[in-house]
Amino acid sequence: MTSKINRIIKRVPVALAVTALLLSAHITLRATEWRPASGVLSTRWAQEVTPETAHREYPRMQMRRDAWLNLNGLWDYAITPQVGAQPDTWQGKILVPFPVESALSGVMRRVSEVDRLWYRRVFETPEAWHGKQVLLHFGAVDWETTVWVNGAKAGAHRGGYDRFTFDVTDLLKPTGAQEIVVAVHDPSDAGTQPIGKQVREPKGIRYTPSSGIWQTVWLEPVTPTYIEAIKIVPDVDQGTVSVKIHIQSPGQTVIANVEVRDGKQSIADATAQSANPPAGAPLVMEVTLPIKNARLWTPDSPHLYDLDLSLSVGGQRVDRIESYFAMRKISMGPDADGIQRLLLNNQPLFQYGLLDQGFWPDGLHTAPTDEALRYDIELTKDLGFNLARKHVKVEPDRWYYWCDKLGLLVWQDMPSGDASVRRGEPDLRRTPESAHQFEVELKAMISSLENHPCIVMWVPFNEGWGQYDTARIVDLVKTLDPTRLVIGASGWVDRGVGDVNDIHQYPGPGVPPPEANRVAVLGEFGGLGLPVRGHSWQDEKNWGYRSFNDAAALTKAYLRMVDRLHPLIGAPGLAAAVYTQTTDVEIEVNGLITYDRAVLKVDKAQTRAANLKLHSPPPPLMAKAIIPTAEEDRIRWHYATETPAANWAQPEFDPKGWKSGRAGFGGRELSGAPVLTDWDGKKLWLRRTFQMPADSTRQEIALRIFHTGTTEVYLNGKLAAKLTGNNGDYVSHPLSPEARGLLRRGENTIAVHCAEAGSQPFIDLGLTTGPIRLGK
Repeated sequence: MTSKINRIIKRVPVALAVTALLLSAHITLRATEWRPASGVLSTRWAQEVTPETAHREYPRMQMRRDAWLNLNGLWDYAITPQVGAQPDTWQGKILVPFPVESALSGVMRRVSEVDRLWYRRVFETPEAWHGKQVLLHFGAVDWETTVWVNGAKAGAHRGGYDRFTFDVTDLLKPTGAQEIVVAVHDPSDAGTQPIGKQVREPKGIRYTPSSGIWQTVWLEPVTPTYIEAIKIVPDVDQGTVSVKIHIQSPGQTVIANVEVRDGKQSIADATAQSANPPAGAPLVMEVTLPIKNARLWTPDSPHLYDLDLSLSVGGQRVDRIESYFAMRKISMGPDADGIQRLLLNNQPLFQYGLLDQGFWPDGLHTAPTDEALRYDIELTKDLGFNLARKHVKVEPDRWYYWCDKLGLLVWQDMPSGDASVRRGEPDLRRTPESAHQFEVELKAMISSLENHPCIVMWVPFNEGWGQYDTARIVDLVKTLDPTRLVIGASGWVDRGVGDVNDIHQYPGPGVPPPEANRVAVLGEFGGLGLPVRGHSWQDEKNWGYRSFNDAAALTKAYLRMVDRLHPLIGAPGLAAAVYTQTTDVEIEVNGLITYDRAVLKVDKAQTRAANLKLHSPPPPLMAKAIIPTAEEDRIRWHYATETPAANWAQPEFDPKGWKSGRAGFGGRELSGAPVLTDWDGKKLWLRRTFQMPADSTRQEIALRIFHTGTTEVYLNGKLAAKLTGNNGDYVSHPLSPEARGLLRRGENTIAVHCAEAGSQPFIDLGLTTGPIRLGK
């Protein structure tokens, strides 16, 4: 049957030939039954997964060729000691490209640091490929991989997140069955290589490993002269696009043609010709094309241009690929008040998104289907976000393709590895081997993803994980890709380098202090948790940074949190924020949607409306802090816990003998409250002086407060507000006209009395001047 299909290939158009090749692979693999292992939780797409359908889409959308052969499907597998030889017998079938630990692999077995995972499969090359060179591509294999074809070694690779290719032409038989054997060693967190959040003993914020083949495996025929890689650099300011073509050639004179299309219309083309390079020498050709009246790519209008690239030798076309690009520029610059902002196409845009970890309960690192991969992006957009921070993981190329096509900005983390740096500690001193491997994989990540317009930020380090030589690594990233911005370290251990100062604050929100030459962003906040029984990795002992009992309460808390972002965007200068997170992941239940993607845990319409107001015109109304809360700054107050003199609230009172402490005040039991000074919840008196700005006389003044007991607020000795109960979060209350009249230009006094606050005490407050959006 296979030979019959191969004969048909010679007589059908190219598009049909591709279909026939895929059918050939289907027939080869379907003989053995397969079913997924019984996992903890699965998504609705799992039922669509079969050996015949497992990720059949073309995997590399910016370098598409017509002829290719998908090798996903059933392979033989075995797990042996690491030092053992290739097994003589196989333990069963595994469905590629799902990790061996996943339910969708059909195996769901752990592979330890002393094991080696083996794969084997047989295939036939189509007759139409005779005389061609054949490339064997792996999307990603975690971690150390060795490949044999027909018993001869094809090559080896170290890296768990980057694609690699071997030319196997000389290893193939002229006809008949061909054999591929793959051996993989993955020590996970027993090694120092980049692992992201994979650990041998999952718990907390660390998850199940994804060992072995976890992205598409495929074959591709090429001629001796072919396009090996391309680099696309748009220039919005000049209205041009530069295309650099890396070519493999046996010393021939090569003519390259590049055409730009907008839909079906050709809008630009260019041709370049090489000299006669020595055989085997690198050949790089570059053309620059004008893009007149360019349609710029934005999240609201993600316009893509098509690229057609071809090579000719001796007047005959020998290679052709299809690609795409966008006219898009990311930069930073000061606004009218001199505050550094993130600019998209030279215009300020508040970037607001989700921390996206890219884990799946049934496929782990591998989404069940391409539709599932797309779903997370569509949901993010539907909820009114314009950004995803891809958190310490690199996705298959098609994830970025969907972000390009659907219009989602991406901050791309480098997967972490090795030890961690705590706050206040110096950078790590990695071993030469550890540092070398990190930089090899960092360079591979950038070179493989740099053509995607969705990516606007590189993040080499997260929260001190594996952080070393920070300034040098930031310089390296800027050298590798000068067209994008870089966050040197997201959260915790900022070294003052890179384009961005990024803090993490849970539940937050907050903003780092303004800087003259760096943008201020909130790289992580939120983490509001809601377990949904029957849709969680485990129904008990799961966690979020603050937990709620139902969707209504979670939605209310989320909307309050978004509301609190508004005053941070103005004078404090917050330029972007990332909420934790898109989905639940294993025992974490702080996603906006459950881990199985079955239950959206917040009200969609309310969430979307609130989110869009952060980054869509008209711009949100901004508030300025007269007295900042701990959301923005950790200012000092005088305080007392013993009953003071009767005139304690009067401006002339001298708080000599009172203690001094930073806001907020409380016990540690209240999750997420920014406690900097301990308070046992009994009576507390606070006071401080502050300056009223001259331009605030005609503006609205609001009390912004988070309290858990009865609270009296005095302005210049007079009672201005009395609040009871527990508001559970920061809320803005406009001052009454009478209270507003107590304020005067220049120096003022605020004094606060807090009564019994219960078992979870907390108090923090400030004053803002409007116009503002008020909390609910």
